[in-house]
Amino acid sequence: MPELPEVETTRSGIEPSLRGRRIVALEVRDRRLRWPLPRRLERRVAGQLILGVRRRAKYLLIDTDGGTLIAHLGMSGSLRIAAAGAPIRTHDHFDLLLDSGRCLRFNDPRRFGSLHWVTGDPMSHPLLAALGPEPLGPEFDGDYLWKRARGRRVAIKLFIMNAQVVVGVGNIYASEALFRAGIRPGTQARRVSRERMHALAAAIREVLSEAIEVGGTTLRDYVNPDGTPGYFRQKLYVYERAGELCRRCGTPIRHYVQSQRSTYFCPSCQR
Repeated sequence: MPELPEVETTRSGIEPSLRGRRIVALEVRDRRLRWPLPRRLERRVAGQLILGVRRRAKYLLIDTDGGTLIAHLGMSGSLRIAAAGAPIRTHDHFDLLLDSGRCLRFNDPRRFGSLHWVTGDPMSHPLLAALGPEPLGPEFDGDYLWKRARGRRVAIKLFIMNAQVVVGVGNIYASEALFRAGIRPGTQARRVSRERMHALAAAIREVLSEAIEVGGTTLRDYVNPDGTPGYFRQKLYVYERAGELCRRCGTPIRHYVQSQRSTYFCPSCQR
């Protein structure tokens, strides 16, 4: 599913076509997303002037002069800019028509994505209110992780994937950051030293920043807003490399399931 780098790549890809444009209409072809689109949504967003596009965790916030659209890509969703009259593809569920003659089109084969409209502070919305800090922001560092981990018996991989601890560290990037920090994913969070938490926080920042630079990771459904793939997959050290040799030490990468998620690690490089 799209993770933080993929969502940030989407944000930077669509914003130039949205900022300063007025919404002519919202055309909905299928309301059956993760939460059904409300019937009044079209009337509420029509005529709004788009001020910009932000990202919070894995959510995209399209700010207008009258409110904010909060969009989530779900497991297989994508947003792309298209001509307003472009042919409709299977699973193209809605178009946000712009006064430029173009549209923002949402495609989602599994329909786990969502779209919400809020007129107050979007950060107080139930989907956003309890989220932890951004991993690339000033509030996130090794001291923060170490303090949050005190007394926590949960595995460190699941700990950093908890959006109430830190947002946007999904399965792919959690595995890769733990490899770079040399920490086994099953280690209890409380047992990771302050020094190693600093290494982990730095690895999380590093791996996410590198992924954003190359447009994210294409695994199955995800492509960039212009239809091109993300290239970070070529840099993966452990994720989906079970049985292959570690790029650092030559030891076969191992795989097991943690809380119904595939986990990959090098038994030599990670302790």
